[in-house]
Amino acid sequence: MRSEEFRELLATSSVVTSAKRLLGCEVVHGECRIRIVEAEAYWGSRDAGSHAFRGPTPRTAPMFGLAGHAYVYFTYGNHWMLNVTCRPEGEAGAVLIRGALPLDGREAMARRRPKAKREEDLLSGPGKIAAALGLDGGFSGLDMLGEGPLQLVARPAVRKVLVGTRIGLAPGKGDEKRWRFIDAENARWASRPRLP
Repeated sequence: MRSEEFRELLATSSVVTSAKRLLGCEVVHGECRIRIVEAEAYWGSRDAGSHAFRGPTPRTAPMFGLAGHAYVYFTYGNHWMLNVTCRPEGEAGAVLIRGALPLDGREAMARRRPKAKREEDLLSGPGKIAAALGLDGGFSGLDMLGEGPLQLVARPAVRKVLVGTRIGLAPGKGDEKRWRFIDAENARWASRPRLP
C-alpha cells in the first residue's frame, strides 16, 4: 500500500481499527527496523485516557494534525513513548506502539538497551521501543509516511489479533476499554502482562 493511501486509511478509520491495522507494519530509524506486534488506541475527546481528552496543548498538538505523524511524549520521569497519529486533521487520535519484534539493527538497539537480557525483552514495552530506536521529543510531529528520518512502512494486515484492556491507566480513565491489540503469531514479543 502506498504511503498516501495508508495515511487516508489512518485518517478515516476509527482509532481501534487503526491500532489493529498497524500490527505487522514496520518502523524504521537509521539502520534499525522493527515490526509492530502490540498497539493501544487513544481517541482524543472521546477517551479520558487520552492526552488530548481536554483539547490541544503544545505537547499534544501532533495528535490534532495529519494522520501518520509521530507523537512522542515523556512519561514516568524517564521514558519516551512513540505513537502514530490517526483520524482527520483537527480531531485527535493516536496509537501507542507497545511492543515490537526487531528486524534490522539489533546490535545498535541492544547497545541502547543494555538491560535487555533476552531478545524478547529488547522491545517489549513502549519505553523500550523509543530507547532502542534512539527516539526523543525531537521526533514528535515528524511525518512517518514521508521521506524523513523516522518512517512507518505499511505491511499486510496480520491474520489473528488478541484483544485486551489498556495498561497503566488510572481506574475510571479508560482502563476498561479493550483497545489493546497484539499480533497473536508474535505475542512473545509483546509487553507484559501478556494476553492469553
